[in-house]
Amino acid sequence: MTSRPVIGVTGPDKGGLAAWLFTARAVRRAGGKPVRIQPKRPRDIEGLEGLIIGGGADVSPTLYGQRPLPPLEEFKDHGLLGWRRLIGLVLFPILFVIRRLLVTRTSGLNPARDELEKQLIAEALERKLPMLGICRGMQLINVVTGGSLHQDIKGFYEEHPAIRSVLPRKRIDIEPDSCLAGALGRTEARVNALHSQAIDRLGEGMQVSAREPNGVIQAIEHCARQFLIGVQWHPEYLPQRAEQRALFRELVTASAKS
Repeated sequence: MTSRPVIGVTGPDKGGLAAWLFTARAVRRAGGKPVRIQPKRPRDIEGLEGLIIGGGADVSPTLYGQRPLPPLEEFKDHGLLGWRRLIGLVLFPILFVIRRLLVTRTSGLNPARDELEKQLIAEALERKLPMLGICRGMQLINVVTGGSLHQDIKGFYEEHPAIRSVLPRKRIDIEPDSCLAGALGRTEARVNALHSQAIDRLGEGMQVSAREPNGVIQAIEHCARQFLIGVQWHPEYLPQRAEQRALFRELVTASAKS
């Protein structure tokens, strides 16, 4: 690779600094040049060789023909005892600070960001630009290609104990012949979980490349058209995992060829 391909990284105007810093570092480490894109600092696809649609606020349900659901009652954990609970109690202060720093803080939806990213995704699809969707980014790619979402994962399944952590505590199964499996070099992985929505109906041409054991979709792709992978987790927060670093490396390598 003789030059560093320019990778656009989208995010919100407020609350997205940690996500940007971690993602930018992952892109640089993979050999790319990250460029931050926000609603207050928008840009079009010109000059970009790859695109990352980052995580953050929920995608507006009006984009896939639904009305916002009323808030669901929180699922209550009535006391799971054991070593996991003990470790959770010990690490709670540390994890609380980490989550406050890492999770994008936003009140409700973000229509300005929705519009900016919808346009970028459409342009990237038209030009077959390599693209990686992270959490919300995966969900919005699915919506732009004609799919829909479950507005709240608690509305269609219960997880006990509910996992919401920046640590790689959730197991996923990866389709053996998928582009994702090729990028990560494995068919099973441990990932983090910070999402509240999930994919319902797949977008046109999209394929499922990973699921949780309960069937919830954790990754999608459309590699027959271009390098296009969406993941439900946050690989930028797992720099200690070689397979997660490989995901950014595959994006940068594909971008250098685009």
